[in-house]
Amino acid sequence: MTASRIALLLTAVTLAVPIPAVRADTGEPWMLSTDTGYGYTRDGKTMTYRMGTNNAKDLFKGAKKVPRETLFFMGANGQLYMRSGPFLEGDGHFRFGADQ
Repeated sequence: MTASRIALLLTAVTLAVPIPAVRADTGEPWMLSTDTGYGYTRDGKTMTYRMGTNNAKDLFKGAKKVPRETLFFMGANGQLYMRSGPFLEGDGHFRFGADQ
């Protein structure tokens, strides 16, 4: 998946679903808002953008909803990854945490 596709996907999430995602390190929710875009640039930087509504139609072209139970994480190589599937144990603990 290309960086531009990931950036578009992250932006679409903020516009389509106004519910918080869960941070892997503390379990605290991210406060995603419908007027903010989150980008991952081609040189590996993460950026936050103030969104407008005048070109929202163009933004949604090619965008896809992020499935529930999707985990975004940064690898040791600095690459952004996503994994679909359960990442919490039945008791709510993070499956891939240091306290396994």
